[in-house]
Amino acid sequence: MPTSSSIREARLALGQQLRALRQQHGLTARELARRCDWHESKCSRIENGHIAASPKDIRAWTAACGDQAAAAELIDIARGIDGMYVEWRAMEKAGLKRAQESVLPLWDQTRLFKAYAQNLIPGPLQTRAYTRAVLAGIRERRGLLDDVEAAVATRMDKQKVLTERSKRFEIVLEESVLYRRVGPHEVMVEQLSRLLEASVLASVRLGIIPMGADRGLMPPVEDFWVFDDRQVNVELVSAYLTVKQRGEVERYLDGFSRLNDLAHSGGPALTLIAAAIANYARSPGTSGRAGPPSEQ
Repeated sequence: MPTSSSIREARLALGQQLRALRQQHGLTARELARRCDWHESKCSRIENGHIAASPKDIRAWTAACGDQAAAAELIDIARGIDGMYVEWRAMEKAGLKRAQESVLPLWDQTRLFKAYAQNLIPGPLQTRAYTRAVLAGIRERRGLLDDVEAAVATRMDKQKVLTERSKRFEIVLEESVLYRRVGPHEVMVEQLSRLLEASVLASVRLGIIPMGADRGLMPPVEDFWVFDDRQVNVELVSAYLTVKQRGEVERYLDGFSRLNDLAHSGGPALTLIAAAIANYARSPGTSGRAGPPSEQ
């Protein structure tokens, strides 16, 4: 599955456009570099996607080609690439509530949502208590201002999309997510009961990949969302990655399809959830991570 390669491929696509512009105007890389007062290797690195072309670089490039009119579109492309990778500290500097609100336009526009998670229950299926525990942990780890309750309210309000008749959700979870404790055991029992309720919603198709599944062809990967099969958002440790390049999106769609093939749905999925609930109920005073009987 791609992560930073998404940015590299986007830079390469832009570099190929700049190369085409250079060749269209009959310039060698050496001559363009001379006109821009650069080392020749810089042209090669830009054209091959090894480094990003800044707006200043693009203006110099188009001026050297005598085609300044091409600059605006190419600069827009470059800025789009820069926006693909947003560090959490930049996204959350105004608080968790603002970060939650930033995705609302995309959620309003999307009709088909696909989500895969190996770390946490996805936001639309979370209970208030589970969400509070997740966001409080983020605030503490990242040293953010304390607007957790406002952020929780925003995320809860966003869950209304589950009842909109025009929207569909295809969600695949690793079974291990059911046993990854976030908050007290009673929070997990409530959260898993919520999963049971959500699984019968008309808008939701829930699949769970059992821990014993053969992962030879498709191992667990980073948590991601796909919006209308045209944009992917990936949650990395340090940043939030947005993927729009068609080839990269196709790879995520293929990965989601493979993960979905491994998942149990319907009755077998409900059985896995019920087993996890029973496990938490059986050991409410146990500290640390809950686990299936084989791990106790």
